[in-house]
Order: sequence, then C-alpha cells, then structure tokens
Amino acid sequence: MQEELTDRDIDRVIEMAWEDRTPFAAIEFQFGLTEAEVIKLMKRELKLNSWKRWRARVQGRATKHRSLRTTGVERFKSKAQKQITYNKISKKKY
Repeated sequence: MQEELTDRDIDRVIEMAWEDRTPFAAIEFQFGLTEAEVIKLMKRELKLNSWKRWRARVQGRATKHRSLRTTGVERFKSKAQKQITYNKISKKKY
C-alpha cells in the first residue's frame, strides 16, 4: 500500500469491494490500491468465511474487472454521484 489508510478509508474500500458495480479501477483511482492490494486488504480485514465468499463472488465478475466489461462502459461513477473534488470521489455523508 502506498500510504497508510485510516480506519474510515479501510471501511470504504471494503464497502466498494463488496459492491457489484464498483470496479477495482475505481478503488485504485480513489485510494491508490491495485486489485492485488485490495485482495490482500480484504483477506486481512475479513473473517475467513467472509473472505472466501467475497473472493468467489468477485472472481471473474465482469462489472469488477475493466477488461471483462462490455465495450461502451467506460465510467465507474454513478450519474447520481457528486462531482469529483480534490482527486477524491465525493460521497454521501452518513
């Protein structure tokens, strides 16, 4: 990992990794973590059964991997999402 992530950042990475329509490229863009680093983070942070379930879920999923997506799907940002500011994707406040 390029820099230390806060607990909040780790929670957000885990949340994005579980989302079906959020590709690894979006996580890399926002947090600087490659797919391999996300996998390591998930393995470290999740319980073993949760990690196995997540890994089986995302392996080969077209929406998680840019190379498996159909042509024409170039964005990872929802139309309902706010504009990108300060090199981070703005998200809802909870």
